[in-house]
Amino acid sequence: MLAFPGGPQTMDTVNGTVERNWREQAERLGYIVIVPAAPNGRLFFEEGAKVFPEFLMKILSDYKVLDNKFHIAGVSNGGLSAFHIAASYPQYFWSVTGLPGYLPDANPARVRALAKMCINMYAGEMDTGWLESEKAQAAQFRAQGFVVEFSEEKGQGHVMRTLEGPGALRLFKQFEQARHGCGK
Repeated sequence: MLAFPGGPQTMDTVNGTVERNWREQAERLGYIVIVPAAPNGRLFFEEGAKVFPEFLMKILSDYKVLDNKFHIAGVSNGGLSAFHIAASYPQYFWSVTGLPGYLPDANPARVRALAKMCINMYAGEMDTGWLESEKAQAAQFRAQGFVVEFSEEKGQGHVMRTLEGPGALRLFKQFEQARHGCGK
């Protein structure tokens, strides 16, 4: 799977998200999780996206990836990045997950690009701006027949502790579902 860190998407944020959200369950379940830092400080949902799709092709040449498709996920700015890259190169992804995260620049073509993926969106109950944006976009996607799971994490803010460590198992269960036909 490919995951993006939040904030400035530096090596510090890479290491933080690996420890909080991915390492424990990935090691337990046998996943390889690749979490890049933004090139030259350019966020992946902005100028940093220029490393794609070459970055994906390099990973595919170095690793055996089932059906040459990834799960893509991210935290905050990483969630925006995950949706941005998934909409730009949909042929490479089974699912897209934002914790929190949603599709920036959701024009009709970019929205349609997500149609065959499982879409997973998480927002903290107390993170009202992201919560409302995700709820609205999840409803838009569902109205178009997309497979969307949306979770309002009770008692949580922007950083959702419910998706860390053992709580991340929920994310990996959704990845497994996506491989078995969640998308249309």
